[in-house]
Amino acid sequence: MTKIHKIGMAILIFFFCTGFDRITKNFAQKELSSSPPISMLNDTVHIQYSENTGGVLGIGANLPGQLRIILFIILVSMVLTAVVVYAIKANDLNLAQLVGLLVLVSGGIGNLIDRLVNHGAGIDFINLGIRSLRTGIFNFADIFIMTGVSIFMVVSMRKGTITDKG
Repeated sequence: MTKIHKIGMAILIFFFCTGFDRITKNFAQKELSSSPPISMLNDTVHIQYSENTGGVLGIGANLPGQLRIILFIILVSMVLTAVVVYAIKANDLNLAQLVGLLVLVSGGIGNLIDRLVNHGAGIDFINLGIRSLRTGIFNFADIFIMTGVSIFMVVSMRKGTITDKG
């Protein structure tokens, strides 16, 4: 696949994934921020608005503001940029690996936009579980990140590019 095809694919995936993430977060912010949690599917799904100033599961939320900016905006921006450059330049990635990396980056961009436009906080609104066994609250960007990582890892292990040396 040529670099121009990869760039075109990146733009399409970024537009779709990041756009969908923004639409759902805008809806959550407008419609859910002042509403009580919504329970669906026999209490398996909770829809509730939450703002997260930390990383995964709120880790780092209590760090000083400047350190959170460095970690969650500057460092994340650098990592996302490096992954995009690698995905576009690498000649040894197959289509599935490329899609996995681009979906991962799309989720990262979605969460990065949150932090830039929402005073350093991410917008979360989905919680899954059964009774007291529940996930943390997350959003579609988080789903895209996990999906992208999963695609990349599974395909890479099948391809033999990731090996177990232990």
